[in-house]
Amino acid sequence: MTFTPTRTVLIAGVAACAVFAGACSPAAETPSATETAEATATPAQETVMVGGAAMYPDKTIVENASNSADHKTLVAAVTAAGLVETLSGPGPFTVFAPTDAAFAKLPAGTVESLVEPANKATLTKILTYHVVAGRVAAADLIAQINAGGGSAALTTVEGGTLTASLRGDSVILTDEKGGTATVTQADVFQSNGVIHVTDTVSMPN
Repeated sequence: MTFTPTRTVLIAGVAACAVFAGACSPAAETPSATETAEATATPAQETVMVGGAAMYPDKTIVENASNSADHKTLVAAVTAAGLVETLSGPGPFTVFAPTDAAFAKLPAGTVESLVEPANKATLTKILTYHVVAGRVAAADLIAQINAGGGSAALTTVEGGTLTASLRGDSVILTDEKGGTATVTQADVFQSNGVIHVTDTVSMPN
């Protein structure tokens, strides 16, 4: 069955709402053409909760992540890698942020080893593999996946590729080693980018 461009865009929007909880909300009334254009151009930036803490859209990625009870390991790793200043800069950045539970899936002793000074280069490589330049919101990612025929290749700051696709109502990130991570919370907007929470640490080659 062939979809018209208008229908395809509508389906992409519906998919974005379904896949990214909280990314879309029902309107009380039909918006005007001007309001629709503004909403499309700039995603709504609201204060949301992550790891039991409020994520304020006027604070940086590091400032917000530091308050999340679910991202203590990530923040410690960013600090050990010397990336605090970078991720506090203007960006913008899109960060796929693994939770503490995601890091706990790694083999025993992996995190402890990675944060040692001798392994700073490896840690930096892994962390920057989770960062994409620019602000890629939920709708942007869904549109890229649809435009790519079911997948979208995201070039990371590390230089590698994360492949985004859909599996049911979830967005899946496939890393260069074949591992997969699920986006569990999206569109956590920051002053210098956006965070999408993931349930697994992605690994570069």
